[in-house]
Amino acid sequence: MSSLQVLCSGLPLWPLPENQGRWAGVPHAPVRTPGLSPAEEQLALRNALRYFPPDVQELLAPEFAQELRLYGHIYMYRFCPRIEMRAYPMKQYPCRTKAAAAIMHMIMNNLDPAVAQFPQELVTYGGNGQVFSNWAQFWLTMSYLSQMTEEQTLVMYSGHPLGLFPSCPEAPRLVIPNYSSRTEYEKLFAMGVTMYGQMTAGSYCYIGPQGIVHGTVLTLLNAGRRYLGANDLAGKVFVTSGLGGMSGAQAKASVIVGCIGVIAEVDKAALVKRHQQGWLMEMTDSLDHCIERLRKAKEKKEVLSLGYHGNVVDLWERLVHELDMTGELLVDLGSDQTSCHNPFNGGYYPVQLGFAEAQSLMASDPATFKGLVQESLRRQVSAINRLAKENFFFWDYGNAFLLEAQRAGADVEKKGAKRTEFCYPSYVQHIMGDIFSQGFGPFRWVCTSGDPQDLAVTDQLATSVLEEAIAGGVNPAVKLQYEDNIHWIREAAKHQLVVGSQARILYSDQKGRVAMAVAFNQAIAHGKIKAPVVLSRDHHDVSGTDSPFRETSNIYDGSAFCADMAVQNFVGDAFRGATWVALHNGGGVGWGEVINGGFGLVLDGTQEAEKKAKMMLSWDVSNGVARRCWSGNQKAYEIICETMQENKGLVVTLPYEVADEHVLQQALWP
Repeated sequence: MSSLQVLCSGLPLWPLPENQGRWAGVPHAPVRTPGLSPAEEQLALRNALRYFPPDVQELLAPEFAQELRLYGHIYMYRFCPRIEMRAYPMKQYPCRTKAAAAIMHMIMNNLDPAVAQFPQELVTYGGNGQVFSNWAQFWLTMSYLSQMTEEQTLVMYSGHPLGLFPSCPEAPRLVIPNYSSRTEYEKLFAMGVTMYGQMTAGSYCYIGPQGIVHGTVLTLLNAGRRYLGANDLAGKVFVTSGLGGMSGAQAKASVIVGCIGVIAEVDKAALVKRHQQGWLMEMTDSLDHCIERLRKAKEKKEVLSLGYHGNVVDLWERLVHELDMTGELLVDLGSDQTSCHNPFNGGYYPVQLGFAEAQSLMASDPATFKGLVQESLRRQVSAINRLAKENFFFWDYGNAFLLEAQRAGADVEKKGAKRTEFCYPSYVQHIMGDIFSQGFGPFRWVCTSGDPQDLAVTDQLATSVLEEAIAGGVNPAVKLQYEDNIHWIREAAKHQLVVGSQARILYSDQKGRVAMAVAFNQAIAHGKIKAPVVLSRDHHDVSGTDSPFRETSNIYDGSAFCADMAVQNFVGDAFRGATWVALHNGGGVGWGEVINGGFGLVLDGTQEAEKKAKMMLSWDVSNGVARRCWSGNQKAYEIICETMQENKGLVVTLPYEVADEHVLQQALWP
């Protein structure tokens, strides 16, 4: 068993650790099929060996080549650390700077088997959301962080630690870009020159399924209000799929909002994991029992999260059968959280095959597997379309489900629609878009002491900040969000949301984020919180992501396909005080469809930390609100006007409304 001191001392070479291969008893990533040519295979092996001195290359070359043949990638299993991988208290990391220790804390949390989807393949969530491309990169990064001073910045190239470069104390300690294109990704990943960082995997800011629970709760509540006209979801049935990484939040969110959540999952290990963690109440592998149980729960208005071990297409088709045979509609709301951004390499499993059979075909005959996936998508959409003729409502959860269904030839077209629109809305278009426009998004923080009591203190401080804001007067729409947030914080401990690091997520606006950061920093300075707190957010936020099929799908001025906002956010965060910044291609909807960025900001109780938090967090939110204002969103317009009144240093270009459409028509077609 290694120690943190050993873990930070560089690659273990003399002697080499024993090669234990793939571990039994933990989930593993599907076999990849990059289709490398012989020359590309040689390049992939050469790229892997360049991390090691010549005297060990002859030993390592054959096993790395075997990994490439067997798994489609060189993970370097020999170098998977023999340590309990988890977020250790920050003070235990051998570092020269607090920032470096905080980053280490976050990295190890992302690879914790309780948090990570495929920990030995360094995948945090989403089927392929990598922290690093291989274990050599992990060892080198930890070593560099241990050495780093306040006058150095660690630069990452898509998982590869390029090195420590001279900078200054005001500069970020870490910069993480991840680039990838859909057509070339598999080859580039196999060759070890890029990786898919998803959103918070590659930026080290994933906090387990809690990271999406609050957003899923808000989505379900607002879907009930919008589609069903109901503030109370008791007895309402929500059907979806996915219990792996982020999708694991769906079961917990169903319980928090008080509905009946039925979630299909093909991987039994994922169901068992969520059940053991207390995130899933019941499991069944019988479709008959599943239908019987949800019917009973619906009649009695029970609160239930039920995991169905099977394919979601079977579940949707069975619901259609029940409707056709009995006239009874057993589902009210529906969505999908399979990893459809990666449908042909483990993100979506076709209904025609069992789980193990599908994994085998995926590796042996990718073309046939792709055909089955697309047929399965067409069947799934067909069943959803039948149910939607009744009082049932479906939305796309930003996982590229409708995009891939369209590519498969499924009937998802919307007549006269823009490129980003389908017959069903994305959850941003109908549900969460207005929340983003008001500046609310998934703010989060991590208590690096690892002490639950510190998290409880931050919960109390956050509640007080929001209550004071309401007392000081806010507009009604913002007040409603603050009240939802206070309820969320008060309920958080009861629902045992922590998996891995002592973290909390809270949808907050600019004013709330800044006030909470100041309160946390002062509590650290006065010893009420025992160690620094890391602030971050999901990249899926007000300003963090340009994604025409998700985050910016409700931008209708034609700029939804432009990436100015995310890139400006990344750059602006860097020179306003972020401890580390990340810019990724991909996240949620897949390669080439999205640019997104994120940050980490360490609060250590100093006045300098408070100054950075105020400046950086204000920019990080107002950037996106201003962009939405310029695109014509009325709620964003109101919020940015209020913000300019409070902050005289902020001056935003405001759009004039075209008062008379006839002016346009007359000019174009006189």
